Amino acid sequence: MGFLVCGVVVLTLICQSHSLDGATNPLHRFKRYQESASSEPNDCTTRTRQPMVLSKSGNFSLDVRMPGVSPTVSDTYLCVAVPVPTTRDAYIVDFEPHASMETAHHMLLYGCRTPVSTTNYWDCGSVKGTCEDEASIMYAWARNAPPTRLPPDVGFKVGGKSRITYFVLQIHYGDVHAFRDHHRDCSGLTLRMTSKPQPFIAGMYLMMSVTTVIPPGNKVTNADVACTYNSYPIYPFAFRTHTHKLGQVVSGYRIRDGKWTLIGRQTPQLPQAFYPATKGINVKYGDTLAARCVFTGEGRTTKTYIGGTSDDEMCNFYMMYYMESRHAAPFQECMEDGSKELFQNIPPEANVPITVPPDMMMHHMMHSAGAPATPEHQDDMALLQPKREEEEVLDQEYHLEEVTDWPESPLQLGQVSGLALDSDDNLVIFHRGDHQWGVNSFDNSGKYQQQSLGPIQQSTILVVDPVKGSVLKASGRNMFYLPHGITTDKDNNYWVTDVALHQVFKLSSDGRDKPLVVLGEAFEPGSDKEHFCKPTDVAVDPVTGNVYVSDGYCNARILKFSPEGKYLSHWGAGSSDRRRRVQFRIPHSLVFLPDRRELCVADRENGRIQCFVAESGEFVKEIKKQEFGGEVFAISYAPVHGGLIYAVNGESTYGHSAPLKGFVINYSTKEILDDFSPENAQEFGMPHDIVVTKDGRVFVGDAATDSVLKFSSDKAEHRSVKKGGIEVQEIEETETIIQTHLKPQHRVEVAVAKVQIPVAAQQKTAEPVQEQPQKPQQQEDDKEKTLAKQSAQGVSPAVITTLLLIPLVVVISIGVLIRYRKNRMYGDGCEVKLEQTSSGGILGKLRGKAAGGLNLGNFFATHKGYTRQGFDRLSTEGSDQEKDDENDTDSENEEYSAPPPPVGPSSSS
Repeated sequence: MGFLVCGVVVLTLICQSHSLDGATNPLHRFKRYQESASSEPNDCTTRTRQPMVLSKSGNFSLDVRMPGVSPTVSDTYLCVAVPVPTTRDAYIVDFEPHASMETAHHMLLYGCRTPVSTTNYWDCGSVKGTCEDEASIMYAWARNAPPTRLPPDVGFKVGGKSRITYFVLQIHYGDVHAFRDHHRDCSGLTLRMTSKPQPFIAGMYLMMSVTTVIPPGNKVTNADVACTYNSYPIYPFAFRTHTHKLGQVVSGYRIRDGKWTLIGRQTPQLPQAFYPATKGINVKYGDTLAARCVFTGEGRTTKTYIGGTSDDEMCNFYMMYYMESRHAAPFQECMEDGSKELFQNIPPEANVPITVPPDMMMHHMMHSAGAPATPEHQDDMALLQPKREEEEVLDQEYHLEEVTDWPESPLQLGQVSGLALDSDDNLVIFHRGDHQWGVNSFDNSGKYQQQSLGPIQQSTILVVDPVKGSVLKASGRNMFYLPHGITTDKDNNYWVTDVALHQVFKLSSDGRDKPLVVLGEAFEPGSDKEHFCKPTDVAVDPVTGNVYVSDGYCNARILKFSPEGKYLSHWGAGSSDRRRRVQFRIPHSLVFLPDRRELCVADRENGRIQCFVAESGEFVKEIKKQEFGGEVFAISYAPVHGGLIYAVNGESTYGHSAPLKGFVINYSTKEILDDFSPENAQEFGMPHDIVVTKDGRVFVGDAATDSVLKFSSDKAEHRSVKKGGIEVQEIEETETIIQTHLKPQHRVEVAVAKVQIPVAAQQKTAEPVQEQPQKPQQQEDDKEKTLAKQSAQGVSPAVITTLLLIPLVVVISIGVLIRYRKNRMYGDGCEVKLEQTSSGGILGKLRGKAAGGLNLGNFFATHKGYTRQGFDRLSTEGSDQEKDDENDTDSENEEYSAPPPPVGPSSSS
């Protein structure tokens, strides 16, 4: 009976697992994709749809193609999603396009986790876009460009532990006259892939102008882009240029110590392939990457803007690079306008248009496609072995945790509205004392209704020791009604805002409460240069002393003042598409980025972070994450590890709230590196402001709980405290480590019984600090007596148990075998056939030699796609509806054959 019951239970579990697994397994998704594609009733699909091809060496190929489409309108953007057909890490080492410029204007391949659709192709030129989450550009093709093959030991990582589980192919059909015969198109590409880990991971860096305007009739218009590089070393090996009809030459450079080094220069009127970059070049932290596009406005009668249609222009410089796998970032971007001062020193070659006669165009294409090259050209195409440099790495185990014993003595606070740090990294708290912001505080015009309460009588500005939490000094009595934002300048002066007074103040930190500068008129809201309406925060440029004010709850703007308080300028929200700009909805918090000369804004109700060039107010980038839940209350910045943004979210009034947390975000890649919240059962109430110290400690002010919480990634923060003048460290270090090991187990109540034994074993090693209650010896004796009594009454329970377990083990073994065969890299759901791997074959040249770990992120931070009325960052290629009959033949491979250096121990000097 026991055998039958056990067998039925186990088989039921196996069947249930099989059915559930089919819905989530990538192999099942790939099979569904093949079946849905083959069900389309068109000839080109059945003719071009190839099965995935697998060789014994782990190399395979995958077709990503349109499922037989026939666009009816010019400038149509269509997308199709193809699942990555493996549960393991895989690496793309070769892209082979199958398209003609007679049909397709350009193709882009994205990688993401959640495409807009997984069942059929869709119009991705509408608001739908390509992916629901962030998408990373992996490949681009246009104008009959030849295939691209990566250097040995280099690959784009997908599947497995990466965040890329789907490929999304986007094709721009510029001129639909090619479809007058109503044929169906299956353009696309073949991905050559391998399962062998690659020691170097490929990535794409895109420099793109978004603000250029080309006046009609102008002979020369320059579009300049430049960004400071703030990540780990990259090694460019190929570049590609893209403009529409007005582009004459595009050049990319690395600037180091004032010296400009060419990465690549080409006319975009040639086939827009990936051409070899300058040999041996590398880019490291602190370098500047710059690009210039030269346009002509001759022949145009109206201004030409950056956009995605045939009437617009584009300025794109793509740079394909590789990095060590442990530091890899698959996509990076730069959209900052370069300054006139910087580009005064650009080499003259960047200003010289490249004219290519028709007879030279074909010759150049043949040379790029792998025709025999002269020795000097072979040297140009070779990659030197670059020097691998060790740089400071953000600890992969980095995680901020609450310091629960801070402060040592409770702080007497009201609603905490603002936090800042002085030059000694002391914490400065701005709070509201016994005043509160309630529903009756303001009328509909924004005027404060509770003046009769008088100013706050308590000290509203407290300087607190960041280690112990003790108050060092206090100021700000009888001055403020409803404090909000606070910051400090290089002289430790306080700059604060009061939403009730509608004013901004500069105060000395010496305790004197007489303002040094006052901006705005008391209790008078307004929207001109002399008035504010509930201003929220202040940021100060440490170099120029210029002051930036976010204004605020009524006005959607940022104002810029001189250090003396003279109005200089103001601006509103930014966008990569000026025709789709969404204005600020409560710019709530500001932070100045001194290493980038940028100002970032927490646009609270829009749930996003926007960054601008501080000097001009030009838009730079936007960070918007689903994890924010629709609201971003406050931000801070640390110029370390390439730039880290710290942020806290809030509860949304529009029904899209996410758990209240703090976030650590990579500025360059926009990836969330860590999130944190209070320990135990405590939660954030209304995290209102955040600051980060030079040593990485984080403080969050909570307006709902009238408190400030401290977070640290250093366990020593919990270990070393002084008790009675004696520093106790080693014993409490052991205690902290034990608590760290226990934390995940508290959250899994079902598994408590299973972890008691190892927990007890750990606790025995910490007897000096943790006394564990011992079970009474009588209980153990009673257990032994009970077992002895049961044995005397009949057959031993151990024998019965053993007899029941034998058939159970057999059934489980069968189930495990079934699951093992099913979960192999390529299961029965895919058609598999062997591929030749001789040394003469394409795949025979693709071999990985060493494993490398990677925590991939998605680095193209936008969710929605391009519209024909404007420009969007996902649609980085547009239409010029231009054809060249001499270039409409496919070419052979463009190969980057010189290997990167072998992995080995680096030496330091």
